[in-house]
Amino acid sequence: MKLEELYKVATQWLIIHGSILLISFIILLVGLKLIKVFGMRLRNRMSRRKVHSSLQPFFLSLFITGLYAVLVIVVLDINGYPPTVFSTILGGFTVAVGLALSGTFQNFAGGVLILMLKPFVLDDNIVAQGQDGVVTSIQIFYTVLITPDNKTIIIPNGKLFNEVIVNVTREGKRRLDFEVRLAYAADINKAKQVMLDAIKSTENILPDNVRVGLIGLEIDSIRFTINVWVEPSNFLSVKIALMEKIITNLGAAGIPFPKAG
Repeated sequence: MKLEELYKVATQWLIIHGSILLISFIILLVGLKLIKVFGMRLRNRMSRRKVHSSLQPFFLSLFITGLYAVLVIVVLDINGYPPTVFSTILGGFTVAVGLALSGTFQNFAGGVLILMLKPFVLDDNIVAQGQDGVVTSIQIFYTVLITPDNKTIIIPNGKLFNEVIVNVTREGKRRLDFEVRLAYAADINKAKQVMLDAIKSTENILPDNVRVGLIGLEIDSIRFTINVWVEPSNFLSVKIALMEKIITNLGAAGIPFPKAG
């Protein structure tokens, strides 16, 4: 092809498609500018509404990526490329990725729900998936607990959110219950007073709703129940101190325990 013919072909192509290319270019520039503005507004709105910091980057990225995809489809459509082809490819790709990452998506959905609904927050003591610990980190895919014996437990959010969660901390106090068995020869009133005195002298026990009483009769013993309220962080230390003090004081007061079978 001679240079003159090439020039004529190029000129004709520009005449036919030049206006479309110019419009596409303008739409592309304006679209990119608008996406930036919309992204800034979304970021500010999420901050004002106090959306969790772990969710903000994801929502912002998802929103901006979606706008970019729409902009690309619009520009291609203007230039004569139907969006149905890209929709088919994108749909097939989405299905394949969804099947491959179904467990990951489940964990992600659980993380989003945990961060939005807040069944627990950082520093709460929870019992879930057979584990008892303090929440030290809530990530988008998993939650981290530290157990009383200093073990790190990592629980996938999908399993965590779909099972029972016991939040020990939320109510601000926790009831400590245990029982003491005494012989039938024991003076019930004296034994009860000894246990009440032990409770009064034990630190970190809340003063409300203290209860000590006879709860059962066995063949060889009588059973007392002790109910006191403590702050969740003091639960184990108070339990150890109170049980030791009650057993020691009962023995010192001459209250008989049942004989070993």
